[in-house]
Amino acid sequence: MDLDCGIRENSATRLPWKTVLTLAYQSLGVVYGDLSISPLYVYRSTFAEPIALTENNEEIYGVFSLVFWALTLIPLIKYVFIVLKADDNGEGGTFALYSLLCRHARVSSLHNRQLADEELSGYKKGYCNVTPERCFASRMKMALEKHKVLQKILLVLALIGTSMVIGDGVVTPSLSVLSAVSGVELSMSKEHHRYVEVPAACVILICLFALQHYGTHRVGFLFAPIIFTWLFSIGAIGVYNIFYWNPQVYVALSPYYVCRFLRKTRGAKWVSLGGILLCITGSEAMFADLGHFSQLSIKLAFTSVVYPSIVLAYMGHAAYLSKHHNIIHSYHFGFYASVPDKLRWPVLVIAILAAVVGSQAIITATFSIIKQCVALSCFPRVKVVHTSSTIHGQIYIPEINWLLMLLCLAVTIGFRNTKHLGNAAGLAVITVMLVTTILMSLVIAVCWKQRFILAFGFVAIFGTIEAVFFSASLVKFLEGAWVSIALAFVFLTVMYIWHYGTLKKYEFDVQNKVSINWLLSLSPSIGIVRVPGISLIQTDLVSGIPAIFSHFVTNLPAFHQVLVFLCIKHVPVPHVSLKERFLVGRIGPRQFRLYRCIVRYGYRNVHKDDLEFENDLVCSIAEFIRTGNSSPEFNTASPSQEPEQTQKMTVVGTCSTHTITMSEGTNNQNHTDLAETSEIQPRKRVRFVVPESPGIDDEAREELDELMEAREAGVVYITGQYYMRAKAGSSLLKKLVINVGYEFLRKNTRAAPYVPDMPHASSLEVGMVYQV
Repeated sequence: MDLDCGIRENSATRLPWKTVLTLAYQSLGVVYGDLSISPLYVYRSTFAEPIALTENNEEIYGVFSLVFWALTLIPLIKYVFIVLKADDNGEGGTFALYSLLCRHARVSSLHNRQLADEELSGYKKGYCNVTPERCFASRMKMALEKHKVLQKILLVLALIGTSMVIGDGVVTPSLSVLSAVSGVELSMSKEHHRYVEVPAACVILICLFALQHYGTHRVGFLFAPIIFTWLFSIGAIGVYNIFYWNPQVYVALSPYYVCRFLRKTRGAKWVSLGGILLCITGSEAMFADLGHFSQLSIKLAFTSVVYPSIVLAYMGHAAYLSKHHNIIHSYHFGFYASVPDKLRWPVLVIAILAAVVGSQAIITATFSIIKQCVALSCFPRVKVVHTSSTIHGQIYIPEINWLLMLLCLAVTIGFRNTKHLGNAAGLAVITVMLVTTILMSLVIAVCWKQRFILAFGFVAIFGTIEAVFFSASLVKFLEGAWVSIALAFVFLTVMYIWHYGTLKKYEFDVQNKVSINWLLSLSPSIGIVRVPGISLIQTDLVSGIPAIFSHFVTNLPAFHQVLVFLCIKHVPVPHVSLKERFLVGRIGPRQFRLYRCIVRYGYRNVHKDDLEFENDLVCSIAEFIRTGNSSPEFNTASPSQEPEQTQKMTVVGTCSTHTITMSEGTNNQNHTDLAETSEIQPRKRVRFVVPESPGIDDEAREELDELMEAREAGVVYITGQYYMRAKAGSSLLKKLVINVGYEFLRKNTRAAPYVPDMPHASSLEVGMVYQV
């Protein structure tokens, strides 16, 4: 099944209300778990600092007021009302903003970018409320396109945001689960508690990551009732505490108490802000998990259920604390202290379940953003399993899942307390938010073409708030915040080394490619033995002949009856439809039977299995032969190439029944999908036949017959097995990056995803050493 035919959220088609409500219900269990359980540890982390409580409750009111306005300004106003509108055809996250900028300004670092890519229907998304282009938008776009330094800074910003999301995926599950389990402090002695808390948290974390392979839709339906029950419970307890302990606590909603708190606490205010920051952890998941749901469903769930419940919980907790000033131990500031005694154990059980769910949001976001990075050559290749046949964005990455589990267990056992984990989570979250704010301001200016004052106002308001929180988090660097920076640095190094090595490899291919004139000078017969079948030469080049082909011909002067130079590339859009996916062109005279086929995927497209891919490829070439030059043509050049280096290519959709017909039969050989599809299906034998049609001339018919004969004879994949080495005289840093770092990643990651299920018996590798 082609998963691209599933639901496309946030696209032109509006989802029915039943589907929206179902997605909103599921989002409770996937998106909002982290944000919903923050009342467990926010007050405890904030009052862990030396803040003296007075009888007039100004400190408690000030903390609650800060929490309320942080929740209102960041998750509600920034994300729900602004950032979610910057979706990339239904996709969210840091790289979605980056891809939007890459499409509206030529700042992409993708190595095989073409002018023809800009003609894709999804390349530039139209915004209905966009005003005509203004001078500021033009100047900003020109500056980004002119200065390579700005382009690199933009890429590094996107990578920093991504690496911090991954780091958050390590720290947040540990914090959530450990915070929930810590509720047993009130029911047992400290000596017994320390032997229960960490082992129980580790067991829960292992179970959580073991459930991931079941998929987001199953996990969402399993977890949504838990979060709904949790939100109802904390909201009801909050209402009870408000009326029982202090009905006047609502006055703290005024920002007056924020000013009073900051002025009175002075030096301790910056430290306490690090604890208050935890109330908005999970907000970034609303945007990062957008591809799993829809804009409307995420907005509906937050505004109608999540936001009111957690505000009531924080208000009720503040009402309880306002009447309990004589606190001996720090855990008495925790949420469980405000729960009535008779409800404490039931709430503890629900809290532990909710904490497990709370970790789901960031785990799901980590899977989504890594998938985008892999497609854009910014992360080593990993196995991506699609867990739903209808929602294209619901994925599972086994390698990342188990790596996150091991790292979560390590930080849980290493820290053993929520204070240090909270500091680490806070720094990771606020860094992601700062990166989102900077990229979003550029999207407002460059993509939405709005006035300077709007773009500046966005970054000034939200950037200032987040910068204050960021400075408070850095103060706690030695108290656990260093973990987020260390994890982010490791992942950032891995991503940058992979991206740098990929660019250097492509530059070597471009510099050493063989000209088409060399191939054409070998005479019409090419002076080489032609054997039955189709040979697919896989390359990253969109023009010219790859060096591996000349190396192959030099050592074995024979190749197949039909030769196709195949380039499979990703473009900075989420999806490329099947009718726009194939660019097909001819190399040399017709009798050579040499073709170039460029297959374009979006960063959220699903690669098909080998047989289905082969059928689509043969269909596209057949349709190209039938239509001749009647279809729109594009050149294969990148914007920097010279005109004489370009070739004319044609966009080809699915083949017409006037071109070829297919009859299917099932082969008993089992077909196991090793890449991105999750279903196992039997292999099918497809026979192609050219029908009698007066619309096909004799030359085209002869070419089609030969193509069908070659397809029946079989398809062989010729790939390059490259080994990269830094040139003699290169700096020590470059040698370490290329010879050690990149080569280690290349040898220990999956092969290039040209055809996900390529049969080993039908493949041939040509080895080469690249000196870069």
